[in-house]
Amino acid sequence: MLRYFLLFISLALPASAAEEVVLGLSQNRVAITANFDGSEILVFGAVKREEAIPEGDPLGVIVAISGPKEPITVRRKEKKLGLIWVNTESVTIEAAPSFYAVATSAPFDKIITAAEDAKHEISIQNAIKSADADAQVDDPEAFAEAVQRIRANSGLYSVLENTVDVDAQTLFRTSIAMPSNLTEGDFSTRIFLTRGGEVIAQYETEIDVSKVGLERWLFNLSRQRPLVYGLLSLFIAIAAGWGASAFFRLVRQGA
Repeated sequence: MLRYFLLFISLALPASAAEEVVLGLSQNRVAITANFDGSEILVFGAVKREEAIPEGDPLGVIVAISGPKEPITVRRKEKKLGLIWVNTESVTIEAAPSFYAVATSAPFDKIITAAEDAKHEISIQNAIKSADADAQVDDPEAFAEAVQRIRANSGLYSVLENTVDVDAQTLFRTSIAMPSNLTEGDFSTRIFLTRGGEVIAQYETEIDVSKVGLERWLFNLSRQRPLVYGLLSLFIAIAAGWGASAFFRLVRQGA
């Protein structure tokens, strides 16, 4: 009887993953300062196994870093009367990452199936939530594509195929550049292991991106005491104008 009870317990408990991710980051915090011109995150790790490396399909690794998600309204402009550009249609995207980068160890469509991509929302297309159902437009997908195109041109969205190095199906590493125009918040970092296009293991952590020093003080002041922030900005502008005027007056007198 005891044997059958132990067998039932073993079947009821979830089986441990055959392959698991052990992850490392070069830094888990990005500080935005006055001279911040971007950063580069080195992602490295290993695959933990209890058994030998499975034979057959090679191991695939996908690294996805996503900034805070936010709603965004996309408007389409058309030229009226051949002179004036006006807004004609708009679609509200429910949630679009402020930053999104995907790095893979092989071509994206070779490393994961479309079904698995949709399930885990890995590609940029799936990371952006679809347009609202109330949008009265014939092609709402075009508005989401516009968001992708604009943010890709500004360096905020990127797909980096074949940039994850995998050694002996055990060690992996890649580096992802983060531009200077980052939004503050927690940046989700997800690692996926795949075989035959299927996700076999995943791991998630976060990178904190925040302003520090004078930038943080000014940001908090603008939110908590907008009147003081406005007066301070006005005073600085007047002082800078007076200082520049005095400088050029001295230059003219010296000449």
